[in-house]
Amino acid sequence: MSSDLLEIDGSFGEGGGQILRTSLALSLLSGRPFRLYNIRAGRSKPGLQPQHLTSVQAAAAIGRAKLRGASRGSSDLTFEPGQVMAGNYRFDIGTAGATSLVLHTIYLPLALCGGAPSHLTLVGGTHVSHSPCFHFLDTTWRHYLDLLGLRVSLRMVRPGFYPRGGGLVEATIQPAARLHPLHLRERGPVRLSGFSAVAGLPEDIARRQARRARFRLEQHDLKANIREESWEGGPGTVLAIVVHTTPAPVLCFGLGVRGKPAERVADEAVDQVLAYVRAAPAAVHAHSADQLVLPLALAEGPSEFTVAEVTRHLTTNIEVVRLFLGRDVQCEGEEGSPGVVRIK
Repeated sequence: MSSDLLEIDGSFGEGGGQILRTSLALSLLSGRPFRLYNIRAGRSKPGLQPQHLTSVQAAAAIGRAKLRGASRGSSDLTFEPGQVMAGNYRFDIGTAGATSLVLHTIYLPLALCGGAPSHLTLVGGTHVSHSPCFHFLDTTWRHYLDLLGLRVSLRMVRPGFYPRGGGLVEATIQPAARLHPLHLRERGPVRLSGFSAVAGLPEDIARRQARRARFRLEQHDLKANIREESWEGGPGTVLAIVVHTTPAPVLCFGLGVRGKPAERVADEAVDQVLAYVRAAPAAVHAHSADQLVLPLALAEGPSEFTVAEVTRHLTTNIEVVRLFLGRDVQCEGEEGSPGVVRIK
């Protein structure tokens, strides 16, 4: 392990939990300890909240790390990594915090350093706002992992919605000897499908969501076969539309909350689809670009991809990668506009 402690101001860039998660992953991968201060300083609830704390604890568990400042509400964390060990792990956020973000923190260290398959059981939110939902992981994220040479299988045992949480996701991560660089120029033709699901709520809500989504799409000469589903657990609802294209399908979704009409849930998903379809035909959707930077920075050889929209999450992740790895990562394009990411 490197003895050089990397000091990182957690308020820079997007100033949220992404800086923490990427730092944890890169510390485990590089062996470099870090101190992160001003953690989530600009958020309404600054410091480590349950899902962030669970990411810290998960990284420490798989990497036999030493911690200082790992407590709820802490704004200052020191992380000293040890050896990453494959195994069977269970992490319970205890709230509706996103299980997807805990998985994002530890999948790469387990795949590249574990040396054997790992099985994860994650308890918390599977479909919550401001985070990738389970079906985005299984549809979009996992497809990109396949292109990179990473094999991750996912299973949702039960869903978890805000505020109750309690969802359960199982993930199996296979070891990988190397990552493939990618050169992704533009997306291919699109077709649509989707589903409208309710959990612990009347099935009529799923019908209304699906009906509204079909109507909105047909107004723009788009058609989608949207199936209706009823899940155990909940309560909660989700309307998801998959844009089938290359290099990877893109899942757009809307979530129900108390007092929110079913039609508005459908509108949120459809609006995302329309924005994506109308945008420049870049290869990578905006919400996947920041997730691709980290593995591509660890791949052998240069990579390049076009992105539909440069986001603050993307540029922030690039800066954290540079801090840990010193890799030449460039992003051309203004925030909010299409761009190109090059990893040399």
